Amino acid sequence: MTLTTSSDASLHRLRAPGVALLLALGLLAPLAVYPVFMMKIYCFALFAMAFNLLFGFAGLMSFGHAAFLGSSAYVTGYAVKSLGLPPELGILAGTGAAALLGLGVGRLAIRREGIYFSMVTLALAQMVYFICVQAPFTGSEDGMQGIPRGRLFGFIDLDNMLAMYYFVLAIFLFGFFAVYRIVHSPFGQVLKAIRENEPRAISLGYDVQRYKLVTFVLSAGLAGLAGATKTLVFQLVTLTDVHWATSGEAVLMTLVGGLGTIFGPFVGAVVVVSLEHHLAGLGSWVTLIMGLIFMACVLTFREGIVGTLNSLRHRRKVQPQPQGMAAAPVTAEA
Repeated sequence: MTLTTSSDASLHRLRAPGVALLLALGLLAPLAVYPVFMMKIYCFALFAMAFNLLFGFAGLMSFGHAAFLGSSAYVTGYAVKSLGLPPELGILAGTGAAALLGLGVGRLAIRREGIYFSMVTLALAQMVYFICVQAPFTGSEDGMQGIPRGRLFGFIDLDNMLAMYYFVLAIFLFGFFAVYRIVHSPFGQVLKAIRENEPRAISLGYDVQRYKLVTFVLSAGLAGLAGATKTLVFQLVTLTDVHWATSGEAVLMTLVGGLGTIFGPFVGAVVVVSLEHHLAGLGSWVTLIMGLIFMACVLTFREGIVGTLNSLRHRRKVQPQPQGMAAAPVTAEA
């Protein structure tokens, strides 16, 4: 089965209505939705955006992205709880640790291509998982609990639910526009070229390995930012954060929302987290139901929800020529 991307349709200018809708949703959501639920969506949306940057725009399929989410979560939890660092420094420490781990994993993984690249990332992620099981400061199967949120910049009490919510929203928006800027920069255009035709990119003189490594580190850092933020939201870290199934959730959210799109990971996170929340009472059946939903989405919306909507909108813009009339000459846009 071949999964198609709709990055070309999503790489237009970020239109004002879309930005306004995203901001309005973020600012007004606490009036209608439980803030912790929305914060969970933002964290996983940021995690999915990190994966989408690597796979959707660079064509590198990672099966071990939970290693960066979880390692950052543990570092942030330890820094805030045991070292007494303020939340902003704890998040920076976790994000930096994830980026450094991404540098090490990336140097090994990018030497392989295709499924071999994916298997290397999965194997190294499992090593991180077993380290977290054995390391004394992680709490093993009990995890790290009772992590304080602290005071942001020394005066904003993050135990206040609204203060914490808008702090998480600000982090999510930072990650969202960072990904948008990366994708629309010359660096992002080279990534597209590497994804579409790597030999041709090499023939044009681009250092493909360096571009892949930088992208891997950026993706790992964004995943780490999501993990560090999630730690402060729920005030705990468990082995689930570094488990391979969490990497699968990033894949699921990205494909459901739209691979290679800007808004796709956010839409996918909303769908998946909402389904998990409402189906939680079904116990172990949730996995089966989520698998069936994933299959239905892949078979019905091959480009994901956002990608399919982009394609439909593009088709409506293309008006068929009336019969008997000659087609107008095509001129290049300025």
